[in-house]
Order: sequence, then C-alpha cells, then structure tokens
Amino acid sequence: MATSKEALDRITFDCEPALKEAVANWRTWLESERRASKHTLDAYLRDLSAFFIFAQNLLGYPAGVEDLRTFTAADFRGFLADRTESGIARSSINRQMSTLRNFFKYLDRENILQNPALAAVRTPKQTQAVPKALSQQEAVVSMDAIEGLSDGDWHESRGLSWIAKRDAAVLTLLYGCGLRIGEALSLKQKDAPTCDVMRIVGKGKKERLVPVLPLVIEAIKAYREACPFELKQRDALFVGARGKPLDPGVIQRQIRKLRPLLNLPENATPHALRHSFATHLLAGGGDLRTIQELLGHASLSTTQRYTAVDAAKLNAEYKKAHPRA
Repeated sequence: MATSKEALDRITFDCEPALKEAVANWRTWLESERRASKHTLDAYLRDLSAFFIFAQNLLGYPAGVEDLRTFTAADFRGFLADRTESGIARSSINRQMSTLRNFFKYLDRENILQNPALAAVRTPKQTQAVPKALSQQEAVVSMDAIEGLSDGDWHESRGLSWIAKRDAAVLTLLYGCGLRIGEALSLKQKDAPTCDVMRIVGKGKKERLVPVLPLVIEAIKAYREACPFELKQRDALFVGARGKPLDPGVIQRQIRKLRPLLNLPENATPHALRHSFATHLLAGGGDLRTIQELLGHASLSTTQRYTAVDAAKLNAEYKKAHPRA
C-alpha cells in the first residue's frame, strides 16, 4: 500500500523512518478498509503517540522496527504502569492498548514484524458504566421546553423563530429514533422522513433502518416549512442561523440551558436522549436484539448495558416500596 503524503504528515511523533511509514500505511488502511472516521483516526494516532513517547524514554532514542520486535511483555506492562501513574483513566488505558494491539496485528499481517509478547499482557478490567438515561417525563418535557427556550424576543426580532422548531425537531429525532447526535446532524434534506421508516448511516458507515413515529415526521416537517433557506436535496437537513450545517455544540448548549430551568440532572445531554430511547424501550418489553439493531450496536454486549439501567430502576422502586427495605 502506497503511503499518502497526508498520512505521513499526520505522524508527528518520533520514530525510525521505516516505522513512521508503517504507521502512515496503517492509518491509510484504517481509513480505506475499516472506514474509520477522521476523529477515530486522530484518536488512534494520539494513542500510538503515547506509546512511542514511552518507547523513546525507555530506549533513549526513537524506536525502530527492530526495537519493537524485541519488546518484552515486561516492557508492555511498563507502558501500562506508566499510563496508570500518569493518572490516565482506565477506560483510556484500555483504548490505548486496543490501539496498540491493532497496530501490531497490522505489522504482523504486512510481514513487517512479529511480536507475540503483547498478546501475553492483560489490560485492567473495566467496570461497565451504566448509561445515564432521563426519565420518560424528563425526556418529553425537554422536547417541549426547548422550543420555548429558543423562541424568544431576540430570535423574533431577527426573524429566527424557525430555530425553535429546528431544536425541537432535533431532540424529537434523537429520542424518537435513538440516534446519535452526529447521525442526526449528518442527515441531508433528501433523508427527511416522510414514511414510517428511515435509513441511517452510523459508525463505520454501517447502514440500518429505524422506525419513525408520526410526531418525529411532524416535527421535522414543521421545521423545514419554517426554515427560510432554499436548501437543495444534498444540503444538510439541520442548518444553523446562516444556513450552514448545524454544529452539535449548538444543541449541546441548548440542553445545558434547560437543566436549571427544568431541574434536570447533570447527565441531561443530547446523547442521554439516545440512552433514554433504549432504556424506555427495554422497560416497555422491547427485545434486546431488536434494540441492538435500532441503536446500530455491533455487539450485543454493548446493548446489554441497558439491562443494568432497567434493573437499577426496578431495585430502586423495590427498596422504596417494600416495608422491609
């Protein structure tokens, strides 16, 4: 695989030229074959940078192919210890080790080097964080209240009252369909739902079909009719005040404004509406496999975290109601 100049330019950490080229080729492979997003690629390079900085401190010079070939399990455990002593979160350490394993597998597959020592290193166990969902009432009130929050005198005076309908449409879509904020804001005008199902392109460019409630269709239709811009089919569905694609920070900021007004918890975020979608479906008797498909999770184990949310709620209700609790 030919190394692209752009891929090489992104390698900012020191290592032997042949190894730097291997890193660049690995990045190109992730982008073209694994369809990794730019954010994912940049995160992988940051993870690898941390390892190469550690390797240089250990060796006393920038690492090369032969150096990585001779790294022992103790050396890799030393990297783990270095990460822990630096105060890096366990989840971040596990991600960095996953990046490292991915890179070494690539080197092995390309016959650049083999080093079985890394496989002998166990990463620290990580406690699965329970997704933080809003209650049904909090989710519904948020969707209703955000329109009033956006629809103020300032917006009216500037002819921007359509923004209120836009914000309400975004939140209704997140909670009604369980979308990630990035998935919702990547939709084009041609993707606007007009029937009871829509196609979503999620992580890794994987497509899935999600059912669409009438209230979602109505909210998006109301926003599009009020939007003052003449947008083409391939333009963004949700746009900002100047007609450019909407930045997720705008919606995140609006949710932060809602928290004190509605007495919402700190975990009230756009992503919490996706968690709420899954949790409320499960509580209503939804099948775990179906919820996995709706969320676009590659692994069922990811979706199974929502059972912990539901169990926590049941336990809380039990303790509150049982006379011996």
